[in-house]
Amino acid sequence: MPAEWAPHERTIMGWPCRRELWGDQLDHAKADYAATANAVAAFEPLTMVCATAQDAAEARAALTGDVDVVELAIDDSWLRDSGPIFVLDGDGQRAGVHFGFNSWGEKFTPYDGDAAVGALLVDRLGDRRYDAPFVLEGGSVAVDGEGTLLTTEQCLLHPNRNPGMTREEIEQGLRDFLGVERVVWLGQGLAEDKDTDGHVDLVAAFTRPGEVLLQSTPPGTPSSERMADNRSRLVAAGLEVVDFPILPVLEVGGEEVAVGHLNFYLCNGAAIVPVAGAPTDAEALERIGAAYPGREVVGVPGGVIAFGGGGPHCITQQVPTAAGG
Repeated sequence: MPAEWAPHERTIMGWPCRRELWGDQLDHAKADYAATANAVAAFEPLTMVCATAQDAAEARAALTGDVDVVELAIDDSWLRDSGPIFVLDGDGQRAGVHFGFNSWGEKFTPYDGDAAVGALLVDRLGDRRYDAPFVLEGGSVAVDGEGTLLTTEQCLLHPNRNPGMTREEIEQGLRDFLGVERVVWLGQGLAEDKDTDGHVDLVAAFTRPGEVLLQSTPPGTPSSERMADNRSRLVAAGLEVVDFPILPVLEVGGEEVAVGHLNFYLCNGAAIVPVAGAPTDAEALERIGAAYPGREVVGVPGGVIAFGGGGPHCITQQVPTAAGG
């Protein structure tokens, strides 16, 4: 699995459609997904998956740039998790891995469309497809492109994902289907993460092989002990840590929501970063820009998507460029 900063052919997203998740924020979610999609499409082509003809018409009206709108059955709009993960072989030929998907431990039903869409997208692109015999969401793993993968025990070892698999069997599955050599286990994700059981893409991101940008929070805050433990684990694994001490909290839809800036997405030449409308936004963008020199840093609205359970990274999935592409 290439690192996210490797060249992309395109990005895949899905249009918000699960009203019971978004409630009265659904229209706002659509507008903020469109803002994210348009930011990405300024740098690379984008495919937007829509569940219905009406959704497709809405998406076409809201999207700009090089965007392909396709109708496929989906139940939700978190394509990082339900979509395929793409890998390259030694010759640069691309394949898509279709993992099992059970809606984050059957938290939302139905999820039949989401469980099938990964395979449909691989086939649509004309790539070789491998069907992995276990559940894995894309937001639960991060890779450096040189064989090291980060994940959390909270998610991958949770009994609602693969109760019949041991830690060793899960590690072997990651090696077999993503081509990694080493799995570095963090403990837990954000305490504020209510749906994913600790996805790593809300708390950590590789900036280059050997270095990780890691969320930190002040002592006494809900995630402080978790993040301190994660830091210790990274250091023990021989990885350099760049601390990221900003985690603004907003009220959205009557709920307090943490807007995790580290749920950014790296597309060709840019970092698409969620912002909160907080005084610390400028510092957050500056820190992320410093971690990825030469990339344009683009802020997009983060509050409502965080209310739904994620950010720009959670709603995107990269398709790496294959040899000759």
